[in-house]
Amino acid sequence: MTATGEQVFDWIDARAEDRRRAGLTRQLRPRGADSTLLDLAGNDYLGLSRDKRVAGAAAAAALRWGAGSTGSRLVTGTTELHTELEHALAAFCGAQAALVFSSGFAANLGAITALSGKGSAIVTDAYIHASLIDGCRLSRADIAVMSHGDAKSIKHALSTRRTEHALVVTDSVFSVDGDLAPLPALAEACREHNAGLLIDDAHGFGVLGEGGRGAVAEAGLIKEPNVITTITLSKSLGAQGGAVVGPRRVIRHLLETARTFIFDTGLAPASAAAALAALNALKEEPERPTRVRDNAMTLAMRLREAGFRASLPDAAVISVQAPSPSDALSWADECRAAGVWVGCFRPPSVPDKISRLRLTVRADLTESDIDKAVDVIVRCAPPGAAQR
Repeated sequence: MTATGEQVFDWIDARAEDRRRAGLTRQLRPRGADSTLLDLAGNDYLGLSRDKRVAGAAAAAALRWGAGSTGSRLVTGTTELHTELEHALAAFCGAQAALVFSSGFAANLGAITALSGKGSAIVTDAYIHASLIDGCRLSRADIAVMSHGDAKSIKHALSTRRTEHALVVTDSVFSVDGDLAPLPALAEACREHNAGLLIDDAHGFGVLGEGGRGAVAEAGLIKEPNVITTITLSKSLGAQGGAVVGPRRVIRHLLETARTFIFDTGLAPASAAAALAALNALKEEPERPTRVRDNAMTLAMRLREAGFRASLPDAAVISVQAPSPSDALSWADECRAAGVWVGCFRPPSVPDKISRLRLTVRADLTESDIDKAVDVIVRCAPPGAAQR
């Protein structure tokens, strides 16, 4: 039989059918620039993505520097804006130095692979973000995955490791349920057993800590010599990109060795300028983090009072459990049709296999916004979603 290549990817069709039967298909849902939906699905926690100061800075930078950075950071991709942003991020967080990447995903991949490797150990929480998981896989290190939030197990894994070098990897605020990692206990374990601690503060930066300096700063760990923090510029700062902040020698090491920094095109100048403007706005309006936390707790408590299994947020993320993957999808679709855009998390995106709505709260939500959100979520709920 003559080979034509037509059957090479037939297995993809079988996988697609498996996902369809399990209610796990995904689709893109383009939003218009003038959408009137109440957004409880995006990560614009401080409501800065459309702030005129932020959008205006991006537009001005694009006109001045061009649409793209034109190359990798080590060639032509570093502008004065990138350097200014790195200095500003380090100063704001209270760290020695910072390094900007093209995305938070790239920052995590670059940091983990540059700070570990074959012959070293990585110990992680079971619920870490996909970018951290992929970084661990690419590192070629010996990986131990511990139960969620279990600092004692992580400490035991460090004490029984057979490698000289070890790195503990965790989110600060976990992206599914919005709960906070036991950062002080993890830091103590790392100090006791001579290990590094890498904390992804994507969902804590801008929301927790004094003036939004993040969960790592709030825990008093930002100046620790063995602690490295990764952040995104695409959530609280409403822009695009990621960064690593920490000890100067670590940042220098990443500049020299992190492949997602060396071989990736630099962050667009418009995004760097937008992040810098958003950071300045946060410094001018330090009450924004308090507002987003208050709004998140208000929404969570009202949903719990209505009988839903809603998580109590440590930051700005709330999850509401659904009876099944298909129920979660239909619930989210009906909420969207009623004017409220909510996230829908189903396996394999959720490590505990429980499907849920994922609500992300903003600082600029009004009381009427919260009223509408509660009304729509309750009205559109599938049978069995509420406990009473």
